Amino acid sequence: MGDGGAGREVPARRVDGRRHLRRHHLPPPLGRAEVTLTIDNTDGALPIDYAEVTISRTMFSSGGSEYAINGTPCRLLDVQDLLSDSGLGRQMHVIVGQGQLDAVLRATPEERRGFVEEAAGILKHRKRKEKALRKLESTAANLARLTDLVSEIRRQLGPLARQADVARRAAVVQADLRDSRARLLADELAQAHAAHAADAADVEALAAARDEVERMLEAARAESVALERAAAASAPALAEATEVWYRLSGLRERLRGTATLADERCRLLGDAGGAARTGSGGPDPDDLDAQAARAREAEAAITVEVEAATAALAAAVDGRTDAERDAAAAERELAGVHRGVADRREGLARLAGQVGAVRSRTEAQAAELERLRGVAQDAERRAVDSEAEFAQLELQAAGVEEGEEGLDAAHEEAAAALARAEAALTEAQEEARAARAERERWGARREALELSLERTDGTGALLAADRTDVRGPLADALGVEAGWERAIAAALGDAVDGAVVTSVEAAVDVLRWTREAGHGFVRLVAADDPDDPDDPVDPDDDAPASPSPSPRPDPPAGGVWALDVVAPAGVGRAVASLLAGVVLVEDLVAAREAVATARGVVGPTAAVTRDGDVVTPTGASGGGGSSSNVIALTAAREEAAGMAEAARGRGDRAEFALAAAREELERTRAAADATLADLHASDARFTAVAERLGRLGAAIRGARAEAERAAQAIGVAEASRAEREGELAELAARLEAAQAAPADVAVDLDRANAHRDAAAEVARAARAAETDARLAARTVEERARALAGRAASLERAARTERAARVRAAELERRRAARAEVARDVRRVAGEALTLLEHSLARASDERDLAQEVRAQQDTDLAAVKVRLEAHARRSAELSDAAHRDELARAEQRLRIEALEARAVADLGLEAEVLLAEFGPDVPVPVLGVEVADGEEAPVVAFDRAEQTKRLRAAERALALLGKVNPLALEEHAALEERHSFLVQQVADVRRSRADLLEIVREIDVRVEQVFREAWEDVRREFDGVFARLFPGGEGRLLLTDPDDMLTTGIEVEARPPGKKVKRLSLLSGGERSLTAVALLVAIFKARPSPFYVMDEVEAALDDVNLGRLLEIFRELRASSQLIVITHQKRTMEIADALYGVTMQGDGVSAVISQRIEREDEDGVGDDAAGAGRVVAPL
Repeated sequence: MGDGGAGREVPARRVDGRRHLRRHHLPPPLGRAEVTLTIDNTDGALPIDYAEVTISRTMFSSGGSEYAINGTPCRLLDVQDLLSDSGLGRQMHVIVGQGQLDAVLRATPEERRGFVEEAAGILKHRKRKEKALRKLESTAANLARLTDLVSEIRRQLGPLARQADVARRAAVVQADLRDSRARLLADELAQAHAAHAADAADVEALAAARDEVERMLEAARAESVALERAAAASAPALAEATEVWYRLSGLRERLRGTATLADERCRLLGDAGGAARTGSGGPDPDDLDAQAARAREAEAAITVEVEAATAALAAAVDGRTDAERDAAAAERELAGVHRGVADRREGLARLAGQVGAVRSRTEAQAAELERLRGVAQDAERRAVDSEAEFAQLELQAAGVEEGEEGLDAAHEEAAAALARAEAALTEAQEEARAARAERERWGARREALELSLERTDGTGALLAADRTDVRGPLADALGVEAGWERAIAAALGDAVDGAVVTSVEAAVDVLRWTREAGHGFVRLVAADDPDDPDDPVDPDDDAPASPSPSPRPDPPAGGVWALDVVAPAGVGRAVASLLAGVVLVEDLVAAREAVATARGVVGPTAAVTRDGDVVTPTGASGGGGSSSNVIALTAAREEAAGMAEAARGRGDRAEFALAAAREELERTRAAADATLADLHASDARFTAVAERLGRLGAAIRGARAEAERAAQAIGVAEASRAEREGELAELAARLEAAQAAPADVAVDLDRANAHRDAAAEVARAARAAETDARLAARTVEERARALAGRAASLERAARTERAARVRAAELERRRAARAEVARDVRRVAGEALTLLEHSLARASDERDLAQEVRAQQDTDLAAVKVRLEAHARRSAELSDAAHRDELARAEQRLRIEALEARAVADLGLEAEVLLAEFGPDVPVPVLGVEVADGEEAPVVAFDRAEQTKRLRAAERALALLGKVNPLALEEHAALEERHSFLVQQVADVRRSRADLLEIVREIDVRVEQVFREAWEDVRREFDGVFARLFPGGEGRLLLTDPDDMLTTGIEVEARPPGKKVKRLSLLSGGERSLTAVALLVAIFKARPSPFYVMDEVEAALDDVNLGRLLEIFRELRASSQLIVITHQKRTMEIADALYGVTMQGDGVSAVISQRIEREDEDGVGDDAAGAGRVVAPL
């Protein structure tokens, strides 16, 4: 079936891959599958009144399932109960699969009991018992909770009952307390009303005096305004004259300063020193050149002397060296003579050994000398190479230093740009933050104003209904000049809170709708009709409306027509009608004059002040508080919206500037980082060059030091070699002398001494000559150093003097030119000063005249201001008196309002009700006196002292009661009711538990009865079936606990014929299979089921045992349908129908079926009921 469902037509031929699926064009899956089981119930085995029972299950792809019995939806539990009565259950003992026979034998006794219970239909009873036990567990928890609640509530009832008793007594005391407090408060309120009415006697007289003072004050103000205007008219002339005088005076001072400066310049430039005109005053350059030439000649002469002295010194050194060498040779000769005498005594052999040793050392020193010379040459070569590289790196370092200056300047410039960008970013952030704060402030003000404009009356409900014939509030359609909002709102009266509708017909419909909806009173204003030619105002024109096309008369002095300050949008006719004849003035005095002048003539019908006071020929309205100020609120809301929008625009611009500042900051930071990186790279290069120079310097010094050490070693080696060679020559001479014939020793010694003395004398003379030559050379060198550079110094002095003389000549030329200019300036300044003095005198006269006029005007204005201040002080005094009276009355009103608020807050009574029921004129009933039925309670007159004493007594009594729980009575009643309810619930739960226990007991009795009957039947059938399957054998079923039929298990004992063992594990495979079949067949026969499925249960049987089993199958056909899967031919022969699956030559499998027609051999024919059929799939 699958997802397509049972009703889909699937091709009989197998399909290969998606190609065939696409070719067959299968419909989309239904998302469900259905399986149906039909049972023949003609024998009435199932407890249902149908001969055929069909059980179906529909499974959906979402995971859900639906069950139905004969097409009627039902629960899974209903299906399980129905099948349990037919021996079908979850264990499915009716389906015996491959390998299940051995599993039956290996099963525990309890599992074998499960097979019998399933066949007997006991499982549904066990499920009911489990359900009842689960309910018992849940009721036990509920009972424990209920018991705890009852105990807790019973513990709380005692203290709460005491609180309830205190609350009852407190209620009586509180009633007395409330009555006395109400009467005292009513007395205070009545006295306050009387005092407030008595304070209004002098208001009219004070108002008249105030009006008179206001009239005089206005007259003084008008005179002051006229004088101020005259002073203002004359002020420009005075200011102009004063300004001209100041400008001329300043010009005169500047010209005087210029003339003085010119005089000083002429004096200074005319008295310049002769040194400036003749030269610098220094030595003559030619003399300096001559002195330099003489110094050059002296320097050349001293150079010759230095060379001669140096040559003499060198000759003296050479002479001293030769003399010392001759003296040393004479000393050696003398020593040789002395050693020769000794050597002849030592022997020739030893002397020959010494000669060989000295010759060897001499050769070794010669080799060492050659090595040292090579080392010296290598060190010198390395020093030369390092010096060349050092010179090249010095040039490179100079280039790096030159580039370092440019990098430093670039980095400083980039750092300055970065600082400017950071400052610009900070400024942009501050501006953006200020713009956001301003926008939020104006937005909050707009929202607050919108909340203030929200309507809660009938007009608000109408506007909230969003009708198409309602355009909106009238205040939104009015544009009023700033400052006149309160006046226009007062002039419009109640209409200002109204709504604008499209027409009069619409207004009638709106009134009808409002009355039906019960929204209350509304005010409506009809909008202008664009198609009406008599409409005074174009709907798209913002000009003020007028009641007629004829011009209005001029308004009273100091006033303005109300229609001139209003710009209606689409409601011109209605506004013109409402504001016709209304004039707007500054204050009440002007309003009274405007209305007074209109009596008997065409004029304003009403005058409205800026504060919203309305004055008409028949009366006035206004005062300390204003009526409705919706127009001002609307204008303020629009202003706040405009300011918020402007702030938003500034905020957007600030955000743009902030983004640009951030970009500029990033750019400058990147530039600064780049320059810093370049600077660091340059520093790194310079450091690398410096390090390389240091290493090269160290290498040069090391090479030089090594060369010097090598030179010193060479000198030492050469001296040592010379010494060794001398020693070798001496030893060779000694050896030769020793080998020759002996001579006269005394003659040799005398000759050697004489030669030594002569050589020493010559050496002393040579050293003295060297010292004299060295002194002479040093003297000449000192003289040469003293003369060295003098010639160059004299030549530089000559060049400097010549340049100074050229500069002095140029300065002299410039001085003469500046002196000429200074003389011209002095002449022109003097002429200008002469003309300026005349202009300044005329400007001074004009200024004095204007100041005299202004002084007179100031005097008159001061006098008027004195009168004005006097009237103002009088007006202020009257205003203060009125204000004090108003404050006193306001305090009285506040006291009255406070008392009324106390009455509402403390007693819950309005002021009228309080005075009517508890006023001082209402008698006080006497409490605590018993009154018979039908009689009135005694009363007494109000006495404040008595009521005060009564209040104190009630307060003391209430204080003695302590803390009172005002809810104790209700809480005690509620808790007592809850206690009774919970006690009843506990009883109900206990009854339910008793009923459940009774159900469990009845189920146990029923299960025990049914199992006992099934057990007896199965045991009987097992004895017979086992004897038939094992002729001569013995098998039986045993209970593991016969005393407890509810939990006992079932054991199987089997002894095939010819064997003594009873353990099932020791039986052969065929015997085990037959034993398992015997147990299952016994269950099948004891409690038959509608069908049985057996999968190759006879596969391990031989022909004899197979024949016995087939006889059992024939017997089972009498009551059940058998479906046997087999490969045994004998099993197929007893089948009524055969089904098989075969594969044809094209590789496609097919299902074949064959019904077998035979003679009825055992009384069961083919036409019998379906219960006797054996279906054997091939």
